Amino acid sequence: MAFCKQCGTELDDGIKFCGNCGAAIDVITNDEQNPYAPPQHESVPISERRRYIDYDVLQPNSALRACARKQLQGIWGQMALACFIYYAIFLLSSLIFSEANPISYSITNTIMTIAISLIAGPFALGFAGYFLKRVRDEEITIKNIFDGFKHFMPGVLVLVFMSLFIILWSILLIIPGIIKSLGYSMAFLIMYDNPDIKPREAIKQSQIMMKGYKGKLFGLYFSFFGWLLLGTFTLGIGYLWLYPYMQLSVTNFYENLKEIQRNNQEQN
Repeated sequence: MAFCKQCGTELDDGIKFCGNCGAAIDVITNDEQNPYAPPQHESVPISERRRYIDYDVLQPNSALRACARKQLQGIWGQMALACFIYYAIFLLSSLIFSEANPISYSITNTIMTIAISLIAGPFALGFAGYFLKRVRDEEITIKNIFDGFKHFMPGVLVLVFMSLFIILWSILLIIPGIIKSLGYSMAFLIMYDNPDIKPREAIKQSQIMMKGYKGKLFGLYFSFFGWLLLGTFTLGIGYLWLYPYMQLSVTNFYENLKEIQRNNQEQN
């Protein structure tokens, strides 16, 4: 049995070009040595055969974390630096505004709140794309964290609407606020995948996507609780390495869930 070295497709005898990717035939003749062959499922899309998990099957959180660790290999330092730049920008902004005299403190505090709201949303959108590109085996650079500013106002509005809705639900009780925040958690990833989508629609699509899966995402976040506690003993420095680990795990969750739901729609 022969396979295309370019994409892993099984080949018929005597052909000169792969019918899937069009590459000139350069084959692997032993099925057991085919690095592209999925371990269990033949339905893994060609574009995903270089990844570490089968997104067609709902993965346990342990597998999502293990996948994130593999994706961090060779690039953990860059991602830690990207997080440092992000936090440094907010820290410097706080220090600048903290120089205001007490008389103008309330005005300064208001300006600071508005400024954070204006840049936090686009940054969240940029980081969503940054981690998605890594999960999808695309080349990334630190400047990708600023890509959200290309869609500045949608990024701002998504964060504003999410914050407003979570606050309103939290007024009732803390638990509804947590549940809603889990429901809204995929909004920036959805917006990155659909740049023309309206902010409210991105939040709505996130709620639809997360229906029945909020508990699983909560479990994924909770699995990092020990690491979060440990990070406090490093005066927060450890969070620079922990945050990429967490976010890549969550992004793998998004890719896994999106692929499953897309397959279900195709079957229906």
